[in-house]
Amino acid sequence: MNVNVINVDYNGLIPNNVDLNADSRVKAALEKWHPGYINWWNDMGPEGFQQSLVYLRTAYSVDPRGWAKFDYVRMPDYRWGILLAPAEENRKIPFGQHYGEKAWQEVPGEYRAMLRRLVVIQGDTEPASVEQQRHLGKTAPSLYDMRNLFQVNVEEGRHLWAMVYILQKYFGADGREEAEELLRRRSGSADAPRMLGAFNEKTPDWLSFFMFTYFTDRDGKMQLHSLAQSGFDPLSRTCRFMLTEEAHHMFVGETGISRTVQRTCEAMKAAGIEDPNDVERVRALGVIDLPTIQKKLNLHYSLTLDLFGSELSTNAANAYNAGLKGRFHETQIADDHRLNNSTYPVLKLVDGKIRQVDEPALPALNMRLRDDYTEDCAKGLLRWNKIIATAGYDFRLRLPHVAFHRQIGEFKDVHATSAGELIDDATWRKRKNEWLPSQQDGDFIGTLMRTEFDPGKFAGWIAPPKVGIDNKPGDFEYVKIET
Repeated sequence: MNVNVINVDYNGLIPNNVDLNADSRVKAALEKWHPGYINWWNDMGPEGFQQSLVYLRTAYSVDPRGWAKFDYVRMPDYRWGILLAPAEENRKIPFGQHYGEKAWQEVPGEYRAMLRRLVVIQGDTEPASVEQQRHLGKTAPSLYDMRNLFQVNVEEGRHLWAMVYILQKYFGADGREEAEELLRRRSGSADAPRMLGAFNEKTPDWLSFFMFTYFTDRDGKMQLHSLAQSGFDPLSRTCRFMLTEEAHHMFVGETGISRTVQRTCEAMKAAGIEDPNDVERVRALGVIDLPTIQKKLNLHYSLTLDLFGSELSTNAANAYNAGLKGRFHETQIADDHRLNNSTYPVLKLVDGKIRQVDEPALPALNMRLRDDYTEDCAKGLLRWNKIIATAGYDFRLRLPHVAFHRQIGEFKDVHATSAGELIDDATWRKRKNEWLPSQQDGDFIGTLMRTEFDPGKFAGWIAPPKVGIDNKPGDFEYVKIET
């Protein structure tokens, strides 16, 4: 097998750059799995647009200097496949008790179960988000936005293929069973839900979609970066290329929120509204008021924090020690990459107060990754707040405190305000709608979710993008809708 293949072979049923023709067992297993995947896509993929031609990008290479081409494709005909970043010659394990040893090309037997679990959890998130977003095409604010939604969807589907390849090739019968389970579970199902809580939540509107792609896909970025450090080289290479595609998903979220904020500010200025907290007057303009955008931000950020797990985690320590899952930008960190004698500051409840406590660094790896995530999230808020400030409004979007609205970890059994003040149950019930979207807020946003299918036109609650996809003009027909 040529492990340095850059270009992708599109001659067979399953596009790949892993010389699948030379591995008849894995090729047969994947071809057997393929019909079930297509059935899942047709059942749970974007509803109502399966026969529409969509201007999508498809990877033809894994060379970062040029890797994608754009063309019209019907989504069920999209060429999902197996794409690994080029191998690094003589790559070494960059952390843990095997630090400095040669990276593994096969699964180390003693870590088999732990590694399989990591792959399955990552794989389960990919189809889940497609399921959560399957109805959004019907309320797309433009063909531009619809196309971006469908691009995210097909690439999440490809990321499922990436994890299924690892399962099928390296885990035998167990891997085949796990691959089938990935198609059986459904987001929000009472009987067979997805594995992580945030991926069983509804995505009822486009602001939720933008928040999801900004916040929850950013968790995906952090997890993929950590797995890209893995001593198991095939997983590392798989995740490195997934990160190339993932960047667009976060771009969709960041720019979608920016355009929503921009349109709101434009409408307020035109109407002479000086107070952005005058919710009724702002909503009467047919735009989403800034306080409601803040509530949506609070919800999606807090739900995503739960994806990092408990602040102190034996599982995270074990995965690091084993050399399976590293830290964000592991190789750029100046320490011993073993952490046996290191500490890390962790926020904890101490005598009824939130305090920072130094804990052993190994079990605190989730906390460190979460802190890296929060720092990364804050960059988008700087851009959104610049739009608001430039428009002349004294209003700032803020990340809520990490103790706010938590279901997992140190703060799951307490209530806190978005500023981090601990409050009792009665106060929480009375005031939670100050910080989280209410039914009324959701109903209002729902009234704005009306389709705009004319090329170059946009719904009234969102501004047009600054540039088109693939440098296309403003009136480009990104989706050719069947009538």
